[in-house]
Amino acid sequence: MNRTTALPRLAWAGIAFVGTLLPISSFADDQDVRDYRSHIMKTMGEQFAALNQISKGKVPAADVATQAEVLRITAGVAKVAFTPKVLGGEAKPEVWDKWDDFSKRLDELVAAATDVSKAAKQGGVAAVTPKLSSLSCKGCHDVYRVQKK
Repeated sequence: MNRTTALPRLAWAGIAFVGTLLPISSFADDQDVRDYRSHIMKTMGEQFAALNQISKGKVPAADVATQAEVLRITAGVAKVAFTPKVLGGEAKPEVWDKWDDFSKRLDELVAAATDVSKAAKQGGVAAVTPKLSSLSCKGCHDVYRVQKK
């Protein structure tokens, strides 16, 4: 490799490294952060809905483990999505005023989604169905989500 090709590669490597050090809010305006949160939460809702359809036998069960794993991954990303204190969207200010409680609830959701994912991999639909009730979103939504009109 000569010096003319090495410099651009080093420059890109440096930019990539610096990019990993900057928080999400450094790259996004407030609306972008709210939109990102919304996408994450909608994804969790869609995955939960897909798992419910599978557990009720309404759609093929062949991908139950994949659906459960996507739910687990998305639940894990939710806390990161709420880390920037950006008010608005469907999130009430209580999310950040009571961060310890909100964060704990997200951790519990991640643990429940991890359990569902593990059950799906080991026992399929029969193992997942009784665990779906552990994924209730209502308790958190009642406290931390603006009610839709």
